Amino acid sequence: MSKERLRLLLASVATLVVVLPIGYLWQQSLMPSTYSVMDMGYVDYGGGPRRSGDDGHDGHDGHDMHDRAGATSVADLTERSDRAADVTVDLVARQGTVTVAGREIDGYSLNGRTPGPTIEVTQGRLLEVRLHNRDVEEGITLHWHGVDVPNAEDGVAGVTQDAVQRGEEHVYRFVARDAGTYWYHSHQVSHEQVRGGLFGTLVVQPRRAPAGVVDVPAVMHTYDSLTTVNGTRTDHVTARPGQRVRVRVVNTDNGPFQAWASAPYRVLAVDGTDVHGPTPVEDEAVTVTAGGRVDLSLTVPADGLRVQLGSAAAVVVGREGAEVPEPDAPGAEVDLLSYGAPAPLGFDPADADRSFRYAVGRRPGFVKGRPGLFWTVNGHLFPDVPMFVVREGDVVRMTISNSSGDVHPMHLHGHHAVVVSRDGRRATGSPWWFDSLDVEDGETYEVAFVADNPGVWMDHCHNLEHARDGLVAHLMYDGVRTPYRVGGAPGNEPE
Repeated sequence: MSKERLRLLLASVATLVVVLPIGYLWQQSLMPSTYSVMDMGYVDYGGGPRRSGDDGHDGHDGHDMHDRAGATSVADLTERSDRAADVTVDLVARQGTVTVAGREIDGYSLNGRTPGPTIEVTQGRLLEVRLHNRDVEEGITLHWHGVDVPNAEDGVAGVTQDAVQRGEEHVYRFVARDAGTYWYHSHQVSHEQVRGGLFGTLVVQPRRAPAGVVDVPAVMHTYDSLTTVNGTRTDHVTARPGQRVRVRVVNTDNGPFQAWASAPYRVLAVDGTDVHGPTPVEDEAVTVTAGGRVDLSLTVPADGLRVQLGSAAAVVVGREGAEVPEPDAPGAEVDLLSYGAPAPLGFDPADADRSFRYAVGRRPGFVKGRPGLFWTVNGHLFPDVPMFVVREGDVVRMTISNSSGDVHPMHLHGHHAVVVSRDGRRATGSPWWFDSLDVEDGETYEVAFVADNPGVWMDHCHNLEHARDGLVAHLMYDGVRTPYRVGGAPGNEPE
């Protein structure tokens, strides 16, 4: 063989050595036109009992999980009460031009506006929401963010329901069991629809609400680089000097921001759960996680007060026409790990039935046939992600770590968890209950919860662009299956 032919042969072999593995990885990343989330990735039992009928090993053994005989369908996990609704709401979703803060944008609306209407209901009442899709081309759903609803009401296309197509409607029914600040948003093509305006606030008032308190929802959202609160740049709320106000700060964006005020405040609640023993805060900001909520309590000074939401939006509270200068951004931050006073959890995180690891990283590869630098879960690229399996009543402990180079607001559907520690430092303040947790690059959190809400639940990053790129896993209860599929005729696309 001539030297030239040998060089050509060696070059060809070298090319194949490089190209064939890349081609294999590309082919492995392709998704079928329709699939069940229960067929994805691998099963993780967290050291707890395996499912009956499994072959006794961890790994890619989840491909028949949705077909198990006798399993409960998520479609049957509905609100058990058949009584008439105490509060009924109709929401009509449209796609097209909407006006926000005097600017016309191409987006979405609910009942002709964005944010959509604030839904208010008293704790213990049954809420019924009828969602109509007037003309949203890709279909819609409504997810009740932070509300631990029955699984059938969770509003995730392809997991708990099919997307609601144009001209169709869907009814959500659930009892508002826990008072607090929540929000609702589409979970179909959510990285586009939420950004474009398909969201609103849900406020569950306590059975005995304190008298004389001014309730102020403050919904922070960025539309096409336009940062707003309640759809405007600065929202003005009328209140008397000396009156107490509760400012319900809601972060509907993909990243965190800090809130601070021109007057002392207390952090009353985080993600819909009251803080135990909140203390006055001065010259400190509080971080509001993407998807998260923080309720602030303030007393109106004679000249009014201003709650600053990042550098671009604010709520001003005081006499009509009050103008309050923007307070300087504090250099310090409220640390929820030590804020407030300890209180019983109702369970022992140290006595966990299952322990899981949710390690977020990043590496090059293919996701859905696209090359790039993508997020990983426990070292794996989507769709090779874990299905965390629990049984009802389990105490669950999860270690969430982040070495990806970016911040991730982690959101578990259907449950609230409590922070046990951050970077090895144990929580010492009020129990820090959350449904949306900011995990900075280099941080490690230990969290715990009780598995008390059967279903198949998403556990994903609430930077919805990150979720679209594969930063998503699921929590599944033993004996539960979903009949819904991603893709297919309904075009289900949960992220």
